[in-house]
Amino acid sequence: MSAQVLDGKAVSAAIRAEVANEVADWVSSGGAQPTLAAVLVGDDPASQVYVRNKERACEKVGIASRLLRRDANTTTEELLELLAKLNDDTAVNGILVQLPLPDGIDTQRVLDAVAPTKDVDAFAPENVGLLVQGRPRFLPCTPHGVMRMLHHYGLDFAGKHFVVVGRSDIVGKPLANMALQRDLGFGPSFANATVTVCHSRSENLPEITRTADVLIAAVGRPQMITAEMIKPGAVVVDVGINRIESGLVGDVDYASAAEVASAITPVPGGVGPLTIAMLLKNTLMACKLQNT
Repeated sequence: MSAQVLDGKAVSAAIRAEVANEVADWVSSGGAQPTLAAVLVGDDPASQVYVRNKERACEKVGIASRLLRRDANTTTEELLELLAKLNDDTAVNGILVQLPLPDGIDTQRVLDAVAPTKDVDAFAPENVGLLVQGRPRFLPCTPHGVMRMLHHYGLDFAGKHFVVVGRSDIVGKPLANMALQRDLGFGPSFANATVTVCHSRSENLPEITRTADVLIAAVGRPQMITAEMIKPGAVVVDVGINRIESGLVGDVDYASAAEVASAITPVPGGVGPLTIAMLLKNTLMACKLQNT
């Protein structure tokens, strides 16, 4: 078996074009230009690249962006003051705090300080709670991107076994919650899964992953998921991005997995491009919510 490659770049391009058209329609009808404020603390090279990519993506779809840089010595209290000002600024619709924050900063306090209506990453407790209840304000960007990709390729999973390896607050937990919902707006075929979440304490992990109809790897360990851990014909989505000596790789051993799976995402070029696309969509949605 040779797996179908799920092209995140192509899906992302389609979503960005969709957002660009919606922004143009919104602005032409008298709406305010959507604005995203990104807070970057310190000089982490990867974070600088991510923020620069987000700025470029905003520009291409007609969303204004602001970059607020602070040095690594910035305190938690200083960041909280900055976020309070952004929360009160009616011209700012979305607020993004680039992670990771430097050591010494209370990351949870900082993320909790973003106004829920401007929390376009969907990290705020209120937004997490709304998702769990099945009435989300915003869908978390990376999990939403995964769901949009599965929908784009018609890979429905209603009633099937959806296994998530990884329980992070950013990917694993929200993705599991999304798969459990009755309907995420894509139709019932792209929800209603039977969900298992695995983690570092899970016993007999290969036995569990081999039961998955849809296997999501989001654990942050290079090439941890091998062909022997995959059910023949399963859909495999690799959320991991790891840098090793040979370059960027995912959490899945792609070469061997592609011989077993029916469909698989590559790294790079799979889930990664969709994260920014969904951030743009959330920023536009935030602008509309705040101005209607």
